Amino acid sequence: MQNRFLALLIAAAMLLFAAPGISHHSNSAYQVDQVRTLTGVVKEWKWSNPHTWLYLMVDDEKGGKVEWAVEGRAPGVLGRVGWDRSVLKPGDKVTVHMSPAKDGSHVGIIARVTKEDGTILGNGGPNQ
Repeated sequence: MQNRFLALLIAAAMLLFAAPGISHHSNSAYQVDQVRTLTGVVKEWKWSNPHTWLYLMVDDEKGGKVEWAVEGRAPGVLGRVGWDRSVLKPGDKVTVHMSPAKDGSHVGIIARVTKEDGTILGNGGPNQ
């Protein structure tokens, strides 16, 4: 009986510790073979794990504004290449090179961001 309980306890522990590894997603929701360029104004910059997020207001072709949510890499990765929680502020004008979502929504994943002063913020990847 003790062996059975111990085996169940070990199995439960393995499942518990494996869950965070399984829960991480890939970039499969994005068209990574395409890069679109958006120019707009920062609405919000979220420096959070597991991914950063940039919310951007972009002019549409009809004279209105469209909000884009663009996913960035983890703060630890971006921090190593010069980003921080205050690198982007609401009101900043930026150009974002990103891969759009496959579903056509106003969501993408950042390739790089260029600030109005010409500063280029790469994504920390191998082709930085």
